Amino acid sequence: MKAPIAKRVPFTHNIHNDIREDDYYWMKDKTNPEVVSYLEAENEYFKEVMKPLEQKANEIFEGMVARVPEAEVKVPVQNGPYFYYSREQKDKQYAIYARKKAASRELLDQVKEEVILDLNELAGDDDYLSVTLQRLNKEQTKLAYLENRDGSDRYTIYIKDLRTGELLSDKIENVYIYGSMEWSQCGKYIFYVTVDDMQRPYRLWRHEVGSTESDELLYEEQEVTFALFISKTKSGKYITVHSSSTMTEEVRLINAEQPLEPVKLVDERRRGIKYDVDHWGDDLLILTNENALNFKLLRCSEKNLSDREEVTAYDENRYLQAVYPTENKLFVFGREKGLTQIWVLEDKELKQLGWDEPLYTLSIVGGQSYDADELLVEYESLVTQDTTYSIHIETGQKQVIHTASVNGEYDAEQYCQHQLWASAGDGTKVPLMMIYKKGALDNGPAPLILTGYGSYGADSNPYFSAYRLPLLEKGVIFVTAQVRGGGEMGRHWYEEGKTHHKRNSFTDFIDAARFLIDEGYTTADKMAARGGSAGGLLVGGVSNMAGDLFKVIVPEVPFVDVLTTMLDDTIPLTTLEWDEWGNPQNEQDYNYMKSYSPYDNVEEKEYPHMYITTGLNDPRVAYWEPAKWTARLRTMKTDNNTLVLKTNMGAGHFGASGRFDHLKEAAECYAFILDKILVE
Repeated sequence: MKAPIAKRVPFTHNIHNDIREDDYYWMKDKTNPEVVSYLEAENEYFKEVMKPLEQKANEIFEGMVARVPEAEVKVPVQNGPYFYYSREQKDKQYAIYARKKAASRELLDQVKEEVILDLNELAGDDDYLSVTLQRLNKEQTKLAYLENRDGSDRYTIYIKDLRTGELLSDKIENVYIYGSMEWSQCGKYIFYVTVDDMQRPYRLWRHEVGSTESDELLYEEQEVTFALFISKTKSGKYITVHSSSTMTEEVRLINAEQPLEPVKLVDERRRGIKYDVDHWGDDLLILTNENALNFKLLRCSEKNLSDREEVTAYDENRYLQAVYPTENKLFVFGREKGLTQIWVLEDKELKQLGWDEPLYTLSIVGGQSYDADELLVEYESLVTQDTTYSIHIETGQKQVIHTASVNGEYDAEQYCQHQLWASAGDGTKVPLMMIYKKGALDNGPAPLILTGYGSYGADSNPYFSAYRLPLLEKGVIFVTAQVRGGGEMGRHWYEEGKTHHKRNSFTDFIDAARFLIDEGYTTADKMAARGGSAGGLLVGGVSNMAGDLFKVIVPEVPFVDVLTTMLDDTIPLTTLEWDEWGNPQNEQDYNYMKSYSPYDNVEEKEYPHMYITTGLNDPRVAYWEPAKWTARLRTMKTDNNTLVLKTNMGAGHFGASGRFDHLKEAAECYAFILDKILVE
């Protein structure tokens, strides 16, 4: 079967006296039957190409499934009289959420489980289900949750009465995917955020549960470069309302104990100033980057927001990202030396909690009681599975209370993890995280998969995955390059990889690949690059700049037609992205973005094997970006390497929703990669 060749319809973009030819612009029209026909033809070609790899894909899939425990139970988290947890069964696609009423953790085994939400029952026969937020009222008699069945960012609120198991008549549509729903303390009202036509979260509403009256609009974010999010402080007293852009933050407060009071502004927005607010005792805690690139922590009285003092001295080597107040102690979460850290405040000093491994990831478990006597912390590394520690808040004593199970044999001592440092062209040291099975390098350079992201200040952290084990058993090395544009090394790391510094992300990744070759870990014939979304932009740009360093490149739901998207403010989320990439209406921004945009820089030359994915309903990276890019690559590349485009016709940005469907997709991708880089 021959690869589909998309028709070419002449179209030109003309701005800043620059003409861009775009023969595949017609693919933007989702209602055009020819568009769907082309995507379906590409899917048929994908199936044909993958037929010889079915056995390999099935073998990988079965190896992954073999690592799935018969039952996976998350550590129960105490909230009032109940302990809440989720569990997954090996024969089920989705999680089951449950609780037990017990006086202490030690008595949980003696208490009957109450299922509060079974996503398997909820999914029914539908191919796609996403449930993101779940919020309990203070009395814990009602559960509000967000549900979506088409892969978009438009969700619906449903409210379940946990006493009867029935759904209430309340049904609120057009709610954003996350950061968009909270209860008042009395349980009479729900506050929620809806999206506009571009799926930008922008309106805050108050809904009276059970009422048929119209909901009250409390605030509308009118600046198109800002999005609106809400969350509740750990104490439960306030709901924080965030007007947020890449560069700037403005926070308002709703008194959750007095839900009919007006919304209160903390600080007016000032470009470049980001801040967050929480509540502790009689004070507000404010984490801000004003005159502190890596953020400083202030406090002030709830009644006097202008009189502020530093909680602890600012340290530019610590990147403070969040506060976690409990009734009697204050914990702070952030990063130092490229790793996540947790500090506890003692005598105006932040004391770092210590851990045994040199490479790890920490997170504070959500949903814990403000007045609990323990703090639950999740710990993992590339070789250590998810482990939950209970830290006694008064004494600081740590105790392991849960370790995620790994089905089958697993000995962490048989695997190596390293933090390496590659030198970028400008001398910057770029951190790399590596894992492989002992012996993988005994016969010289090994097959290696290099991943990266490098945008939005997002962190790529070391994590454990049992599904990685079948690949490690084959001698594959996994490496993540923490390139600039992420936040791993602090706020400056992000600033040095965005807007007019964006090319640093690409060159960091390229220099990381060269480092891995020079150090003898792999060769260009044995190395694959993989990245999703903005990480798809990363590896897509690298395919133009240094494709010869890789045998295969896997851009998943890649953001590759940068200029066309950023010039069209009718596209979902475009306006929110201008502070990240630049606004190409500005000629200087336009020229810089054009210099790296993967679609605009396709050349007549050889490219690696490429495995590209997209989702027809993706609101974040439109399907037509990867589709156009694939079509242009087909006509211009001069090699005989394989190029496939797989479109998920019933899902969005995150692919299949069921975990086994998701594993099948992953296994297919790995089969394609290993077919190219693995010499068996």
